[in-house]
Amino acid sequence: MSGLIYFDHAATTPLHPRVLEAMLPYLRERFGNPSGTYALAREAQRALDQARRSVADVLGCRSTEVVFTSGGSESINTALRGVAFAQKKARVGDHVVTTAVEHHAVLHTCEYLEEFGLEVTYVPVDQHGLADPDEVVRAVNERTVLVSVMAANNEVGTIEPVAEIARALRERGRALGRRIPFHTDAVQAPGMLDLNVEALGVDLLSLSAHKFYGPKGAGVLYLRRGTPFLPQQSGGGQERQRRAGTEDVAGIVGTGVALRLAEEGREANSRGCRALRDRLSEGILTRIPGSQLNGHPERHLANNVNVSFRGVEGEALLARLDEVGIAASSGAACGSSTWEPSHVLIAMGLPLETAVGSLRLTLGPSNTKEEVDYLLGVLPDLVRSLQEPSGRRPPARRAGPPKSARLSHAGP
Repeated sequence: MSGLIYFDHAATTPLHPRVLEAMLPYLRERFGNPSGTYALAREAQRALDQARRSVADVLGCRSTEVVFTSGGSESINTALRGVAFAQKKARVGDHVVTTAVEHHAVLHTCEYLEEFGLEVTYVPVDQHGLADPDEVVRAVNERTVLVSVMAANNEVGTIEPVAEIARALRERGRALGRRIPFHTDAVQAPGMLDLNVEALGVDLLSLSAHKFYGPKGAGVLYLRRGTPFLPQQSGGGQERQRRAGTEDVAGIVGTGVALRLAEEGREANSRGCRALRDRLSEGILTRIPGSQLNGHPERHLANNVNVSFRGVEGEALLARLDEVGIAASSGAACGSSTWEPSHVLIAMGLPLETAVGSLRLTLGPSNTKEEVDYLLGVLPDLVRSLQEPSGRRPPARRAGPPKSARLSHAGP
């Protein structure tokens, strides 16, 4: 994809060459079903065991606490439904606590739980998208069976105080005489944040492989031993009776390798992305009057820049950026006749006209200073043209992205 500048790493990442290399044998000659008893099957089972150990090493947990899924959405759905329904069935309670800025995989699952008689409290956040641990704990009552707070926001990059919330929940749990299971959506965290589940203090954690240079259609659910859980997929006895279905051996192998590489490169990746992020955000604020950065100024992912422009529709800006060879994303979704602004920005208190003009730029280790400077060179004119009443297009593009701008297939 020559000439493409890719600033959408929060949406997906290219497959790392070493991940692909590790997967290929299990897509070809090592194709056995791990449930079998013959040599080909045992080879596949050994690959699963190794991948499980690799993931457990990064998470700092037992390998038996790792459940492989089809991705982040399934991991989140399985965690929330499995814990909530198990405890509702046992008559422990029927109340769930989450925040207003969670990914739709969490919010829509909570809506689903409400249809089955559970009550959900959506804790508000401040103007930076940060949840207050005290407010989260105040929302907990004697009927609470689950709390879910994301590790880092996928839109604005705010890093939530997960460890602090976990400590406060443990104290609240002691007062109630039971442990309150705590889940975190950590989909945006690999390669950026520490994933050690003991340090985080969580009982469940969800990951999606394609967010950290692994394959699409593969994910991880960490499920702490002893956590109440009702399997949500019926069939065979795979994943220690917790998730039925023949395992995607190649995808799981790729997930294990990708997560290990993300953890090994975390410090260097964060440092490199942070330098580019600061150059990008400072350049936008300096060159575009009225631009506004969204997210927490300090507790922020190193690779995320979310900015709003008054008088601009995000989807229109994305189309213009695409024409000049830049891939990015917006928090606003365009329906058939109306704009649907980012629920995250609205929860943070941004006015509607500002929320619909948001742009999310997320960096990866393959991005360069030249690519950032190219974006800073074209973005002011694109924004200005969309702010004008006529919405006229800027002058025709005379030069493409710098020659160094290539979609890299190398991960961190």
